Amino acid sequence: MEELEFRYDTQLLLDQYVEDGDDADDVADDLLDEIRDYLIENIKGDSMVVAADSGEDEFGEKAIIKIHYHTNEPWDVLSYCRKHGEIYDIVVEDMDRQQRNLQG
Repeated sequence: MEELEFRYDTQLLLDQYVEDGDDADDVADDLLDEIRDYLIENIKGDSMVVAADSGEDEFGEKAIIKIHYHTNEPWDVLSYCRKHGEIYDIVVEDMDRQQRNLQG
């Protein structure tokens, strides 16, 4: 069985509410660039997908970021992203366990 270079499939959503007068799409695009660049420069991994959108709920307009990243340091991804807003729908899957057909 081939050993994985990056063990954890890390996925999350992040909401960042925008200031009055700011454009949510612009904030989302800027945040996407910032997060992607930080991950590339500071947290080793592969299979990265970072996508941005904007939306609105009862609390206001927000940038929405979806992150998918294979890394050995999922806690560092979560810690960094938490600095930028509310993170939720967090999934960290151990791909080594999946490869060995283990549950949990």
